[in-house]
Amino acid sequence: MKLITAIIKPFKLEEVRQALTDLGLQGITVTEVKGYGRQKGHTEIYRGAEYAVSFLPKIKIEAVVAAADVDRALAAIIQAAKTGQIGDGKIFVTGVEKTVRIRTGESDLSAL
Repeated sequence: MKLITAIIKPFKLEEVRQALTDLGLQGITVTEVKGYGRQKGHTEIYRGAEYAVSFLPKIKIEAVVAAADVDRALAAIIQAAKTGQIGDGKIFVTGVEKTVRIRTGESDLSAL
């Protein structure tokens, strides 16, 4: 099993959720986060004063999937989240040693 963590633009959340649902993948966790990469933030003007916005709003999506489904999930996320502009985000894939469904006690793939 693998944990896929995707950092995307907020307005792309619904498209990514639908793309993963269309693959038959269930269960994602979504968190509103802030950060920056190559964008390094930007400046805005508020009430005549200019100020720097160092951290930009992003969405972090986490999903645990079977190892066999990782490539399909990555392709779906990339296709749904891509705008072609700087700040589209990143995807990280890490290993998951064990998964347990608390309610039933099922473990690993049956717990997904």
